[in-house]
Amino acid sequence: MKEFLTGLKIPFESIDVSARPEAMRDLMKFGVRTVPVVARGDEYVFAQELADVSQFVGRKVEFRRMAAPALVERWLHVLESAQRYVMQLPQERLAERATPGRDRSIRDLSYHIFQVPDSFLQALQDGVKDLTSVYNAPPPPSVKTSKDICLYGSSIEKKLREWWKSTADKSCSGTIDVYYGVQPLHHVLERCTWHSAQHARQIISVLQAFGISVEKPLTEKDYAGLPMPAGLWT
Repeated sequence: MKEFLTGLKIPFESIDVSARPEAMRDLMKFGVRTVPVVARGDEYVFAQELADVSQFVGRKVEFRRMAAPALVERWLHVLESAQRYVMQLPQERLAERATPGRDRSIRDLSYHIFQVPDSFLQALQDGVKDLTSVYNAPPPPSVKTSKDICLYGSSIEKKLREWWKSTADKSCSGTIDVYYGVQPLHHVLERCTWHSAQHARQIISVLQAFGISVEKPLTEKDYAGLPMPAGLWT
């Protein structure tokens, strides 16, 4: 988001609400329960959809997006790879923070990779609008080991494959109703794909920090075409 607004030459101040709880309290006055958000005075827009942000700031931007079949193929590759990385994590370190700047454990971050497609499928199939209620929920107490996380990841990957196989509209030209409004399904698919990819990228970094040789790590080629944040922990 910072890179997007900077590219439009729009002054931008990024506030980490995890480090400044009072900032989140200010947003909650608007009824906002999740970030990122772009605010101006008493007006705001959820920043999950860059097309909404460009309209909010008054700048028309043409977005080039990967075709839906390519996004699904990429997403499935990321999810399959992430399961491999999770199995490389030392069991005794799962409770440690993934990064000093945020109160999220390695266990929670690993599980979150697969909560993203879980929330996408629940929105599509069950009408769950609040994606964050799914992908920000803590893992159940029964999820204690890397294997537990991978079993969840494998089940969600399978569901995503089944959804795609049964989907007649391979262009994803329809819409989906989520907490930041009725959105083009293609756009939400793109966001969820890079969302999982960003967190898989972070787990790769965690393994490398532990001195562990990552098995078949994702590369820039795997991220190409996705609107990935420039920063690893952004």
